[in-house]
Amino acid sequence: MLSIALSELIQIFRNRLVLVTSLVMPAAVSAFFIYQHEVFAALGSLGYIAGVVTFTVGAFGLYTAAVTTLASRRQNLFLKRLRSTATSDTGILSGLLLPITAISLVQVAVIMTVLAAVTDGPDNVVLLAAAVLSTVVMMLGLGLATAGLTNSPEHAQVTTLPISIGTIAVASWVGISGTEELTLLKRLLPGGSATELVVNAWNGGVPITDSLILLAPTLSWVVVAVALAARIFRWEPRR
Repeated sequence: MLSIALSELIQIFRNRLVLVTSLVMPAAVSAFFIYQHEVFAALGSLGYIAGVVTFTVGAFGLYTAAVTTLASRRQNLFLKRLRSTATSDTGILSGLLLPITAISLVQVAVIMTVLAAVTDGPDNVVLLAAAVLSTVVMMLGLGLATAGLTNSPEHAQVTTLPISIGTIAVASWVGISGTEELTLLKRLLPGGSATELVVNAWNGGVPITDSLILLAPTLSWVVVAVALAARIFRWEPRR
């Protein structure tokens, strides 16, 4: 698995499309939000900024890059060749997705640190870490499922749009308006409960037991996405 991960890390820095999608775009958007933090904090809160930044990295830096990577490796038959080795299917997928996952986690950590440095830091760092990790796992699961519907890296630019834009839109909606109204709908949408958890972790003022319950909808999406991926993920190009 580690040899696959190392090879994939090298490929990431050679692939301009993945490099821009996973590094440049999330960093640029996050820098804009931090630079204009007073404006966006007035619109929502500092927790809202943290939530949107988390999903910007999660949607473009992790989810889209994961789908593009898996579609590319399937198209050039690399997935098929890997399955002829002793590495398990789980090991193959873990090796391919480990580099982009690690890069995304580092990005979020750096961005959150910068945000905390120029504003007030998060109220509960542990809760914030739980929110980020659950978001990462959810986006990975959705990425695996979407990769099953994606025929090529070029096709990934289309198939990833609904979830990428949708999760960021939900994060903005929840971050700005809160969950006092349409509570169930907002929490059940992908990204809704995770955003609320990030907002609570950063802003404080909510009992930790009430916040931990918010992990359930996000983890439910993980179960749904993985179950769907198990049915539709393909290891060879469609003929």
